Amino acid sequence: MRKYPARPIVAVGAVILDGDRVLLVQRGQEPLKGEWSLPGGAVETGEALHAALMREVREETCLDVEVGPVVEVLESIRRDASGRAEYHYIIIDYACRVRGGAAACGSDAADVRWVAVDDLDRYRLTEAAASVIRKARA
Repeated sequence: MRKYPARPIVAVGAVILDGDRVLLVQRGQEPLKGEWSLPGGAVETGEALHAALMREVREETCLDVEVGPVVEVLESIRRDASGRAEYHYIIIDYACRVRGGAAACGSDAADVRWVAVDDLDRYRLTEAAASVIRKARA
């Protein structure tokens, strides 16, 4: 259960760079439905972190990626109107590179786009996501 979880949910994210571009997905489900972010999602019980990230990227973007080093570990807590934690994720973001496939909208995303890093402001990313992208580029 992702909404009102008993404990934080472990999730993984992919910073997929191609020169001065980064791959973004428009979320097709809550939390952040309709918002732009990095590809990724929740780790399933018994699933290794790298395997989870490769699966999530393939589901959202139709790309096969090679998972590189950890860029950042973040937490995301979204509270409801009463202050109760409606969503609570621990997110491990990895630098990744494309091994195969062509970027296309998969089952868990509303849209997928290669975006110039200089144009990130147009996609209203969270400051955390923009920071992770900048860190991965450095």
